[in-house]
Amino acid sequence: MARKFFVGGNWKCNGTTEEVKKIVTTLNEAEVPSHDVVEVVVSPPFVFLTLVKSLLRSDFHVAAQNCWVRKGGAFTGEVSAEMLVNLGIPWVIIGHSERRALLNESNEFVGDKVAYALSQCLKVIACIGETLEQRESGSTMAVVAAQTKAIADKVTNWDNVVLAYEPVWAIGTGKVATPAQAQEVHCELRKWLNQNVGADIAASVRIIYGGSVNGANCKELAGQPDVDGFLVGGASLKPEFVDIIKSATVKKN
Repeated sequence: MARKFFVGGNWKCNGTTEEVKKIVTTLNEAEVPSHDVVEVVVSPPFVFLTLVKSLLRSDFHVAAQNCWVRKGGAFTGEVSAEMLVNLGIPWVIIGHSERRALLNESNEFVGDKVAYALSQCLKVIACIGETLEQRESGSTMAVVAAQTKAIADKVTNWDNVVLAYEPVWAIGTGKVATPAQAQEVHCELRKWLNQNVGADIAASVRIIYGGSVNGANCKELAGQPDVDGFLVGGASLKPEFVDIIKSATVKKN
């Protein structure tokens, strides 16, 4: 079965009410491939989740950018998976490199968060990726395999997991992994899943690329056989996000 192309827009810590409404209007008016060709999910900051959900076209979905590792309670400043479910938010991003680096989220903590979110019936975009130092030392696959293993150790059903490979050195820097570099890591990740998780999961799980994706480079990246879509940062706040969604048609035979 073909893997449906997936395009996620991570708005990060950006936006005012007016700016958010403007972005949603642009998306609502866009002519894009149908939902059987591409799945589109946008991830505004927590404070705008319900606003975006209420205004966004029905064939696009909404994701939170994070959630807490267990049931809510005395965890000031956190948002629980149960709260997201209560608001009707179907997706959550977990393990983004900014949280791993700035908030010291370990591989094991990310694995626990992914497992808990899935247990509450959320779908998860789980982020992995190496730093520039790790790439230059030749340890890219060891790093992303360890990050993926921490998730695989806690997760048995991968139906609601999308893996997002985001080389840290390419996020927001304007440096992009070449299509060949992205394909190489995605292919090796699929091999790792095949050997360590199972052939069916390796064949069906979507591995998307993130790191300075834009309207100019998306088609060539989308053409790689193991690149199943994108997690887009800065460009998801701009009209060119529509062009990135349209790159899904590259996969059609």
